[in-house]
Amino acid sequence: MNIQVKYFSEEIERLQAIGGKSDWIDLRAAKEVRLSAGEFALIPLGVAMQLPEGYEAHIVPRSSTFKNFGILQTNGMGIVDESYCGDNDQWFMPAYAVRDTVIHAGDRICQFRLMAHQPTLTFTEVPALTGPDRGGHGSTGVR
Repeated sequence: MNIQVKYFSEEIERLQAIGGKSDWIDLRAAKEVRLSAGEFALIPLGVAMQLPEGYEAHIVPRSSTFKNFGILQTNGMGIVDESYCGDNDQWFMPAYAVRDTVIHAGDRICQFRLMAHQPTLTFTEVPALTGPDRGGHGSTGVR
């Protein structure tokens, strides 16, 4: 599958798949962003893409993002569908800082993968479910 990408910054590495290691693609900050504890910013990721029809990108922080930068992605997970594909539709990471931090241009701060849209669903009301009962929320314990 080939994805058309427009870059908004010469300061970031070009996107690439890391064969055999992960099927997530790293995204980088496109400019330096300084945040104080309690501040919010939309961090530009320096890319816009034309995704294939029927697909969306799921964007989440990298596992080391909070440890390295002290930021949280405010919406938990970002979703970019194929309609966000214009020449100025740059991707951003909405971030909230829990400590003073500096994110440099080129720092890997989040990652994405493509997912096919969910198929059309229908729902049928039933009086009871027949699967095994696990005991409700938190039923697997703490260990």
